[in-house]
Amino acid sequence: MVRAYSNANMTLMEFFGCTFISFGPPLGLFLFTIARDPLRVIVLITSSFFWLLSLLLSSIWWFAVVPLRDKLAFGLVFSVVFQELFRFLFYKLLRKADEGLQKVSQQGQEQHVTPKDISNKHIMAYVSGLGFGIISGAFSLINVLADMVGPGTIGIHDDSRYFFIASAFLTLCIILLHTFWGVIFFNALDTKQYINLAIVVASHMLVSCLTLLNQKSSSADSRYYLSSIIPAYLIMFAMGGLAFHVAGGSLGSLKAGLKWKRTARYAVD
Repeated sequence: MVRAYSNANMTLMEFFGCTFISFGPPLGLFLFTIARDPLRVIVLITSSFFWLLSLLLSSIWWFAVVPLRDKLAFGLVFSVVFQELFRFLFYKLLRKADEGLQKVSQQGQEQHVTPKDISNKHIMAYVSGLGFGIISGAFSLINVLADMVGPGTIGIHDDSRYFFIASAFLTLCIILLHTFWGVIFFNALDTKQYINLAIVVASHMLVSCLTLLNQKSSSADSRYYLSSIIPAYLIMFAMGGLAFHVAGGSLGSLKAGLKWKRTARYAVD
């Protein structure tokens, strides 16, 4: 009985640990940058719905092509294509709705809906990217988290003991990548810099294909997990830097922001 109680505690700790790893930072972004603004919440939910539509279309396509149904790479590649297609459709919808959003912002300034949010298109791109990322992460990890609670332990029947922690870190990476991809993708269409559009699609395809390496990981071998996680995070940092750049950021503005925070802290002290 004591041993069973100990195993249950371990599975619960692992469940909460992996949940906070994968969804802690995105939750913080939502609470501090989106939750108080009803317009941003609407855009977040709508973008999530568009990602669900891409998942539906991917599922229909996978089900229709019977000979390749057991090929994971086939479904993965077309899933990326459909996600980027619906990201483009959501961009078109958002740009068509700009005039209506301006009217909503003028009528709801007392509810934290400001015209600045509408005029700064990078904000809406960031919100839509985060919406894509959160729903993508939820669908990729929810079943894993459900299995993590127990009963049972990791490593039985040649399953890798690194599977859960690797899944959590990869999910966090994908959520943040979708956020950065949203900013870069929208800016590329606004400014007609199609090279950045190609970078988004290519990096999305590359990161997704890297996860195929995880099929080869055994219970005693973490090399394949590392070979997918490390490149994925390197790509994430590169995409974060590019998103910061296209949104108008620079080293000078970053230094100024850090200097302001340091000054404000000393003033409080």
